[in-house]
Amino acid sequence: MAGAMRKSRRAMPKMKTDRGAAARFKVTGTGKLMRRKANRSHLLEKKSSVRTRRLGRDVEVSAGDRRNVRRILGI
Repeated sequence: MAGAMRKSRRAMPKMKTDRGAAARFKVTGTGKLMRRKANRSHLLEKKSSVRTRRLGRDVEVSAGDRRNVRRILGI
């Protein structure tokens, strides 16, 4: 109780990083946001090798999504 009485004003709560987003996005050294492409998890037999290789690469987050991704990552 004494600790609560000593505090004159309450601090704002800390921003929490969305852990699901932290697992899905990474920030490069230059500050770009990278993400994985969809459709590479299953049903790969019917997809061509060229397509599956292309889907395996990381790509930059689109301009329209950058603001929201930065907010949930706490950047």
